[in-house]
Amino acid sequence: MTHTDAPTGYRSGQMSLSVVFGGASVAFWFCCPFWMLVWLMALPLGLAGLVRGSIEYRAASRQSAGRGPSVTGLALSSIGTVAAVAYMIFVFTHPDLPIQE
Repeated sequence: MTHTDAPTGYRSGQMSLSVVFGGASVAFWFCCPFWMLVWLMALPLGLAGLVRGSIEYRAASRQSAGRGPSVTGLALSSIGTVAAVAYMIFVFTHPDLPIQE
């Protein structure tokens, strides 16, 4: 049974949504060789993981519960988001790339 103070849809045995979003944003970078398309998918997933991770972290700190899954989700989401933003900046600052012609 779910506690009334628990975040929406979060149960003790269930994986954190921030870990799922963050893991997906990082996994795209390792699994797909087409980085021009990857950053378009990894950026929204990473941002969603950051938002969900901060919500889960606040809920866990209010309940004095374990913050491990939310911190893991925040870390993975941060890595995926930073990689997407860095690649986006790289692409837009190098107009000589063949993909932009």
